[in-house]
Amino acid sequence: SEKIEIAFNPLTEKFEVADAAIRKDKSYISNISQLWSKDTDIFHIVDSYIEGLKSVRELTSDEVKIVKKSITKLNGLLSYPFTALELAANINEEQVSEVFVRINSEGKKLEQADFILTLMSVFWDAGRTELETFCREARMPSTGKPTPFNHFIQPSPDQLLRVSVGVAFKRARLQNVYSILRGKDLETEEFSPEKREEQFAILKKAQERVLNLQYWHDFFKAIKQAGYRSGDWISSENNLLFSYTLYLIGRTEYAIDEFKLREALAKWFFMSSLTARFSSSPESKMEYDLARFRQVKNGDEFIKVLEKICDDVLANDFWTITLPNQLATSSPKSPALFAYNAALNLLDAKVLFSKHKISELADPSVHANRSDFERHHLFPKEYLKSIGVSEVRDTNQIANYAFVEWGDNSAIGKNAPKIYLPSYRQRHSGQDLQKMYHWHALPDNWEELDYQDFLGKRRDLISKIIKEAYSLLNKSPAPAAGGKEVSVAAIIAEGESYNLEFKSSLRVNLHTNQKDPRMEMSCIKTIAGFLNGKGGTLLIGVKDDGETIGIDADGFQNEDKMLLHLTNLIKDKISPQHMMYIHPHFIELDGKRVLSVECNSSKSPVYVKDDNTEKFFIRTGASTSELSASQTQEFIRQKF
Repeated sequence: SEKIEIAFNPLTEKFEVADAAIRKDKSYISNISQLWSKDTDIFHIVDSYIEGLKSVRELTSDEVKIVKKSITKLNGLLSYPFTALELAANINEEQVSEVFVRINSEGKKLEQADFILTLMSVFWDAGRTELETFCREARMPSTGKPTPFNHFIQPSPDQLLRVSVGVAFKRARLQNVYSILRGKDLETEEFSPEKREEQFAILKKAQERVLNLQYWHDFFKAIKQAGYRSGDWISSENNLLFSYTLYLIGRTEYAIDEFKLREALAKWFFMSSLTARFSSSPESKMEYDLARFRQVKNGDEFIKVLEKICDDVLANDFWTITLPNQLATSSPKSPALFAYNAALNLLDAKVLFSKHKISELADPSVHANRSDFERHHLFPKEYLKSIGVSEVRDTNQIANYAFVEWGDNSAIGKNAPKIYLPSYRQRHSGQDLQKMYHWHALPDNWEELDYQDFLGKRRDLISKIIKEAYSLLNKSPAPAAGGKEVSVAAIIAEGESYNLEFKSSLRVNLHTNQKDPRMEMSCIKTIAGFLNGKGGTLLIGVKDDGETIGIDADGFQNEDKMLLHLTNLIKDKISPQHMMYIHPHFIELDGKRVLSVECNSSKSPVYVKDDNTEKFFIRTGASTSELSASQTQEFIRQKF
């Protein structure tokens, strides 16, 4: 109810509210209208204002210059030229649209999407309003009713317009679509209102599918199936929305089974995200991809096209050469890094040194002062600085990061890996630790490696983890007949093989009934062969012909004593470091106790100490063989 005056402050070049309190303390701010009129001399205004201001406080020469310049600029508004464009009352809607587009393009540079949105304003204003409403609601968390809100993207109208255009016309170049929507016949090059109405009808049907909330949220299930948890792991919104385009085409045009469609889309999204398929010249690449679907006649062909593109892009050279090179970066937004995060999620991996899974702690709906888990420098920056590595591009390499809980990240601080690692390794059993090393792509004895050597080895291992996760997105193998597990007895019946070996005893020679070190060494060589190969199982207490005789002949006081004896043998003859790949346990077989020693493939060469020399063994068929020095070098070069 009170009169409020607005005054222009030349010192700040801003309009300010001039109420009674301001006039009392700053009397130099007065109602501009009292000083200003079209006929008032600008110099008089400047002098009056400066004189009034000086009565309140001192002015420097620079401040006087600012006042003069500001008031002069303000006075220029009185003579600012405005151009008015008068349109005849009888022009049609298309001409109005064309004028609007041309005028706007002279100011802020508009994109092709803006031109199409302008056409929508003229010929289908309700459609543009629907787009804008959908995008606005996608930014606001749901309060109970269904909304487009999600944790992956907050789309803009022009982004969803691209999806509608892709679904409607199988095109990505909006310049061509603008002409189509204006009613242009691409064959005759002529425009017609009938053609325009026909094309807008196609766009309307496509947009109805694009804005369908059920389709929208079902699509994100495919993205989650690819291992991605939120927009924080998405490096390209173009890729996300193009995948939505493909999803809608597959679901609404070819009626592909939802389970099958999500499986194919998850594989596609993982591939296109990992390779940054649409990071440069996105329109051209999308146009190229959409062109391959224009000739598709049914759902099976659609799936085949998707899978062929994926297989062509992710050939063997990509995994062994291209991807390791892409990982040689410190960029926190690297597509390869996000793919590794997704891979860990797909593999159901746990956070390093933690009992919690990455999928649990990466929940995008949870917000705390500190994230549940953080990216941790395996070689802390302060430690690297102490050994002469200080450039950010070196310290912040992707291969130097791993997910840990924030509390562990704080506790590790600036300690060297060989200082902080022992206490964290004690948290986990050998088998759990081996899985953790596998998931987090940690080379054996990584804490002792030269930093650059560590980075190179870990990049190769990260590439293998990403490839392993991607393989899960392919069709799952058929279950065993009847869904039953194959029994140990059935495995034994098949006899010894590349990954299965029988030993009658651990330490007693059954021919002499005496303890014999050769028996122990035979078991150790077999274990080393499995470690250097693809893994395998040693069954102690089973004869070569498969007869179960049990472990009683070895004469141990109890099973714990036998396990301890085997563990000491492995530590002495191989190394304690490789115990994480070896998992001994007892099983019941034909009423007798048998020691089963399950071995995983080692990530580094395994040597056996024998007669003060180190020997190298591998599996060859159903036996274990020693390699010569030259053969060992060649084997290691190819496998490790």
